Amino acid sequence: MSTHTDLFQLPGAALSSRFLLGSAGYPDPQTLARAIAASGTQVLTVGLKRTLQAGDNGFVAGALQAAQAQGARLLPNTAGCRSAREAINLAQMARELYGTRWIKLEVIGDEHTLQPDPFELLCAAQTLVREGFEVFPYCTEDLVLCRRLLDAGCPLLMPWGAPIGSGQGLNNIAGLRSLRQRLPDTTLIIDAGIGAPSHAAQALELGFDAVLLNSAVSQARDPVAMAGAFKSAIKAGRAAYRAGLMATQDFAVPSTPVSGHAFLLGSAP
Repeated sequence: MSTHTDLFQLPGAALSSRFLLGSAGYPDPQTLARAIAASGTQVLTVGLKRTLQAGDNGFVAGALQAAQAQGARLLPNTAGCRSAREAINLAQMARELYGTRWIKLEVIGDEHTLQPDPFELLCAAQTLVREGFEVFPYCTEDLVLCRRLLDAGCPLLMPWGAPIGSGQGLNNIAGLRSLRQRLPDTTLIIDAGIGAPSHAAQALELGFDAVLLNSAVSQARDPVAMAGAFKSAIKAGRAAYRAGLMATQDFAVPSTPVSGHAFLLGSAP
């Protein structure tokens, strides 16, 4: 099961890494650069709105340099946008600044959960697809919304595992499993809520194609070591999915059946 025969498909790219990494919240540019290297990521996300408001100070440039050193692609995002108009304007700026048609589309509808606004999200996606963008929408596991986004021309979906930055893991296993089953040919990337490498492994075991995370690495005591831990967990989860997990049971099943076979108790005379 070589990774060279199990490539991860994104628009215009075939990748071996299924770990998409965010670039916000690191203690310093050097730690971010080392975390990028440890993660093995081939897709790095950058929040343009945050950069414009807080200033770059070389942080983004350093992140891009570290990403390019290992052949990673840039995925600008519209984090912080609350309307379709705002997200569209930001996406257009990102395309001009970074020269990419990729955009991770976020349109937030609730301040407490940071849940996507399905109506504004779909509106923005429809417009950006018409303008030639490859739209990666951050959405919920709602099947109807997901189908509408695909109908609008989005090449993939990025359903949340849990609220952004919460570290809760996969809150709705049944809903995510159903989404994977109902959209078997769609690229699905778990985005948001991942807090531990075990959460990422679980997502891959469910059949999701990749995970995108930020805070679980940037807020760790040792971001570089945590990036490496996630890299290993994601590989393990994918390998387990391809190997085929055993079926779960509601009752015990002996691993060494003895029914119908002669056996001896105690030691031999």
